[in-house]
Amino acid sequence: MKLVIAIVQDKDSNRLSNALVKHNFRATKLASTGGFLRAGNTTFMIGVEDDQVEDVLSVIRTNCKIRDQLVTPVSPMSGTTESYLPLPVEVQVGGATVFVMPVDRFEHF
Repeated sequence: MKLVIAIVQDKDSNRLSNALVKHNFRATKLASTGGFLRAGNTTFMIGVEDDQVEDVLSVIRTNCKIRDQLVTPVSPMSGTTESYLPLPVEVQVGGATVFVMPVDRFEHF
């Protein structure tokens, strides 16, 4: 058995949740916040059998898309801010960060 932890952008959360249900994968959703952009994310915890890992990864890959977004950088923590001009920067967001971990024991009560 494996535990798949997928961190996805909130914009992809509902689409992924619906797709997981459609493909009979049970998941737990947790609200989370990204450290880089400080934007809302959703973390999915999905328990699957070893032979289902590629199937669940395919569902995640299909429903979580990378997109470009303009963000304004946070002001510097130290030094003067007199010469700091926070110009928007284009960064890639979205997609999914996925961890697959072995499960030694699973109980359902």
